[in-house]
Formats: sequence, C-alpha cells, structure tokens
Amino acid sequence: AKRPKIQSSAFSVVTTTTTTSYTYNPPLTATPNSPPSPITMKLTLAAASFITAASAFSTLSHNARSSTSLAAARKPFISGNWKLNPTTKDEAVALASGISDAVTDASPDAEVALFVPYVFIDAAKEAVGDKIEIGAEAVCPEDSGAFTGAISANMVQSMGVQWVLAGHSERRVLFGESDEYINGQCLKLIEKGMSVMLCIGESEAEYEQDLAGSVCAVQLKKGLAGISKEEMSRVAIAYEPVWAIGTGKVATPEVAQSVHATCRDILGKIYDKETADSTRILYGGSVSPESVDELMAQPDIDGALVGGASLDSTKFGRIINFESP
Repeated sequence: AKRPKIQSSAFSVVTTTTTTSYTYNPPLTATPNSPPSPITMKLTLAAASFITAASAFSTLSHNARSSTSLAAARKPFISGNWKLNPTTKDEAVALASGISDAVTDASPDAEVALFVPYVFIDAAKEAVGDKIEIGAEAVCPEDSGAFTGAISANMVQSMGVQWVLAGHSERRVLFGESDEYINGQCLKLIEKGMSVMLCIGESEAEYEQDLAGSVCAVQLKKGLAGISKEEMSRVAIAYEPVWAIGTGKVATPEVAQSVHATCRDILGKIYDKETADSTRILYGGSVSPESVDELMAQPDIDGALVGGASLDSTKFGRIINFESP
C-alpha cells in the first residue's frame, strides 16, 4: 500500500487505500486582552472497519503474558518527557547534567532518553554526552514550507536527534492532532531513518467503559499504517492512560500489564508474533520512584515514559536505576 501524502496547503492527509481524508484546521482564536483559547479536539473513532477490528479488544485479556525469555530480549527503555519545561537554558543544562550523573556502570542495562524542547536540544546533548539520547517532543510531517512555528524531522535530525515522540495525548487533545496527522509524523520519521515513540492511551471515561483495548487498537492501527514489519525495529510504543498523566494516579502494575499484553496482541494481529514480541512497549502516567520497580517487574512492560518526575534529577535518577525483582 502507498503511504499517505501530506498536502502542504492544509495538513490534509489523503490515503490512497481509503476514501478517508483529514484536514488540520485548529480553531485557535485570540483577542488583544485574552490569551488564545485552548484548541479543542473533536474525537472521532474512524471508519467502521477500524471500529469493527477494535471491538475484538474491548475486553482486556488478563491472561496474555510474554515469556520471561522474550521480555529479557527487549532492552529496557527509560525516557523522560520535559514538555514545556524548564524555563531557561541554564536550568535545562543543570537538570540534564544531574540526570546524566545518575547513569553509572552500576545502572541497569537500559536505553535512556530525554525528550526535550527544541531550543534545549543542543545544550542537553552537550550536558549528557553519550550517556543519554536526547530526543524531540514532536515534529511536523512536512519537510519545509509555509508552516510558521513548525519543526521538521530534517531539522532535528541535523542536530543529532534520533528519537522523536508522536501522538502524545497533550498533542492530540490540546493541539488537535488526529490519528492521520500522527501517522504522517511516524511515516516521515521512518522515511528519514529516524526512530519514533508512538504514544497511545484511553481517557478515564473510556477506561471506565472498558474501552482501553478498543482505543489502543484504533490508535495503533492508524498510527502505524504504512509502516512495515522491518521498519518496526525503529518504533517503540508508549501506553499512557490519559487519566494518569500528571494526575498522580497510576494504573496498578496488574492493570498496566494487562493493557500492555493486549497491545502486544494487537501488534501480533497487525504484523506477526515475532514483531509483537520484539517491540518495546513503555508505560507512562505519573511513573514515580515508588512505582517504577513493580511496573518494570511486569513481563510486558519494557520501560517508562516519565513526565513530572523527569524534571527532578534525584527522582528520575532513581527511575533510571530501577530495581529488578
């Protein structure tokens, strides 16, 4: 199948294999005396074919488990997402340096990355050296053009960035990024030889209605559309229940494991068991020094995408140095 073409004029996504198209026109307005109103997102579950496919996962499979040997084969991935923090370059350098100091020869054999604001990428890379990967929080799926404020994959790649986030719930909700737009980001990063961490997850209302599996199925199928089995070696998945992000709420290790196992089952149906077993699935959502050990003990949880705690070098250092059972 041909990959979606991103139309420069209006962020329109035209997919050759379906008749579905999407135009990104966020309703952002402002007055001289008030800040811009938040961008609202119209959440639509896509075509009936996706809903039908997702319905098979509306009830989470609590029995699905990866074997210990397969879990061991997936290198743990501990990552931090700074979001719109910290406030100055000096603070960013101090924070990155403090986190880097926590990575020692005694640390677990894990990949560690920080996703930081664009303006701090160079300074953070210099501060951490080769101990930690420095990634970007998002990219525009366009290479160049009249897209004021946008940052392209080429731009961050030229700064030495390999990993980029796509689909974080704050980008979906606050900036109106659709599954199709997020898929455009993923395809562009893969095209450039880069790596992408695709974020997925359900709202609290969806979780309470037992729809976590359905939501994750739709977001995985649409976000990964056009990415081949071979290219999945450069993809990681971050499951972030929206109700747990920045709230202090954390899914119990058992609930998180169950959803991760379901996501791995979905990947197996999209690709095959080999691809599913080799893909790293991280947990995100108020991960803390107190919760990380139990989460990382679960067979289908391969790492963490950490928000607030990554802004504290002591807390994030403890998460990096999680203790295996």
